[in-house]
Amino acid sequence: MTTLPKLNKNPIFVALDVPAATAAVQLAQQLHPHVGGFKIGLELFCAAGPQIVEEIGAEKVFLDLKFHDIPNTVAGAARSVARLGVMIFNVHCLGGVEMMRAGAMAAREVNAATKIIGVTILTSHDAAQLQEIGLAEEPAVAARRLAQMAQQAGLDGVVCSPQEVASIRAECGPDFLMVTPGVRPAGAALGDQKRVMTPQEALATGANWLVIGRPITAAPDPAQAARAIAQELV
Repeated sequence: MTTLPKLNKNPIFVALDVPAATAAVQLAQQLHPHVGGFKIGLELFCAAGPQIVEEIGAEKVFLDLKFHDIPNTVAGAARSVARLGVMIFNVHCLGGVEMMRAGAMAAREVNAATKIIGVTILTSHDAAQLQEIGLAEEPAVAARRLAQMAQQAGLDGVVCSPQEVASIRAECGPDFLMVTPGVRPAGAALGDQKRVMTPQEALATGANWLVIGRPITAAPDPAQAARAIAQELV
């Protein structure tokens, strides 16, 4: 088992959206000098299991599993994740205040250092898709409302589009943690992302962490791509 060294402070979380532990560890080894952490999502976690957190290094992992279930189930899952020692994990704000509060309280009983954040509106959603699932709001309005719920539930922050960061920051204050997917360097393909900004724009609005996946991991030289983005942010 290979455990990577600790990383210097850097606002980039690289999304390790790959189907196997070997590929994830190889990418992490290439990228760790140039980024601040690694996002492990559903694809990799389901393929490799909790062991991948240890292999990457729990203290630099954002575990992106978006727990959304009854409060008791989410509390149990939160305890398990907190025992892994990850830097950050998330629940889904649409589960409601009671569910979010149960997850936060359970995690903190086990590990006070782990941060718990809530997913507001997916960056692949636009107003038409929100209408389709019964949310008659613009994404920015829905994200702000859900962020207020997350803060009420005692979460440390939220996942949101960079386009919602400024309004959520104004509503929830300077200490509220904001992690932003939907970050694309100028000229990069948007893929399935709809509400995006460049890394510089996202930081300027007040984001704390930037989740960047394919513009780095699908580049011909992932390390060079990560290094170039990090240098632009200095």
